[in-house]
Formats: sequence, C-alpha cells, structure tokens
Amino acid sequence: MNAFFASDAPLEAPHNINVILFALASTAYRRALHHYKVLELQVAEITPHVVEPTRRDFLFIATGAAAAVGGSLLVWPFIQSLAPDAATVAAGAPVEIDLEPIAEGQLVKLFWRGQLVFIRHRTAEEIKAAEDVNLSTLRDPQPDSARVKPNRTQWLVVYGNCTHLGCVPLSHQGEYKGWFCPCHGSVFDTSGRVRGGPAPINLPIPPYAFVSDTKVVIGQGETV
Repeated sequence: MNAFFASDAPLEAPHNINVILFALASTAYRRALHHYKVLELQVAEITPHVVEPTRRDFLFIATGAAAAVGGSLLVWPFIQSLAPDAATVAAGAPVEIDLEPIAEGQLVKLFWRGQLVFIRHRTAEEIKAAEDVNLSTLRDPQPDSARVKPNRTQWLVVYGNCTHLGCVPLSHQGEYKGWFCPCHGSVFDTSGRVRGGPAPINLPIPPYAFVSDTKVVIGQGETV
C-alpha cells in the first residue's frame, strides 16, 4: 500500500474516474434490469387471476349461484306460508256504505271480497218497469220483490260482473235501461235480470243489510 502511494508514477485521474463511473453504471443497470424482470414475472403471475377467471373460480361462482337459486326456492314457500290462507281472504270484512250522497238514478261501484258490487238508486219509473215484467218471459225467472229488501225497493245491490264471462256491463244501457255488456251483448233490466244475450242467469246479489235509512253494510246479513 505504501509503495503504491510512494510511487512516482503520475495518477490518471480522469481515466480512473471514468472506469469507476462506468462500473457503477453497469451495476445499477444490471440491478434495475433484474428488478424489472422480477416485477414482470410477478405481474404475469397476478394478471391472469384478475382479468380472466380460472376454472376453479368459475366452479366457485357456479356453485354460489346454484346455492342462491336453491335458497330462493326454499325461501319462497316460507314467505308464502306467512300469507293468510284462502279462507281468511275469502271471508272479507263487511263494508259500510253511506247512501245519502247517491242521488236518485245514480249508481256507485265498490269492491267487496275482491268482487265488483253495484249499488243503484232506482227511480220510480225503473222500479215500476222491473215490477211489471211477465215472469214467464224471463230466462231466469225472479220477481223484483225477491231482489230487493222490503221497504227499500229503490235500492238495488248486485254483483257487477256479467254472468256470461265476467265483463263489466254498462249501467243505464240496453233495451231495458238496466245494463248492457259490451263484450258479448248480454242485456239486463233495472232489476239486474238477464233479458237477452248469452248470459245464463241474473246478476247475483251479495249479502247486505240496512243498518239505518241511509246506511247499508255489504257482507252482512243474508242474500235477498
């Protein structure tokens, strides 16, 4: 070491520095290249799992989906079991109707137990026309008095669907000014009795009862 420093040979500083810098640069380059290759391998290993699911991933997803569908099939009957049974739904709560706002000649519609009901405030002319019918001419013979409550003949309460196929007939229409069914031409009079067309029977009457002169309860009492 001393001999080296005691040497009279001149130092070529620029040359030596270039060599050292070149060596350092080469080392840094090799290290950078090595890290780049390692990183490239890591990315190559990670990318397939992110971009494109493997067969194992597909089987996992398919199994999960099947489990979800199977679970829904089990849950649906459970939810259905919580709903009220048909008998409870069919029972239906009675509905009270205030008749006072219904003017003479008018008709109101309401639903009871999921079925349409007509309440018609008949005029004196409509009542007379219904009462004067020759019963032998009727397809489904029934006197008007059997279709209304005693002393309440101005009020006609009937189900609101044609007895042919269930269409809703138009009130105050047809030859007898009762109802006319636009679907197949059935005709009913002011008592709701069939007078023409394919309907086989009269408009049925729901159970109802008067609780006062101006109030009626649908779903209470006996049918007329």
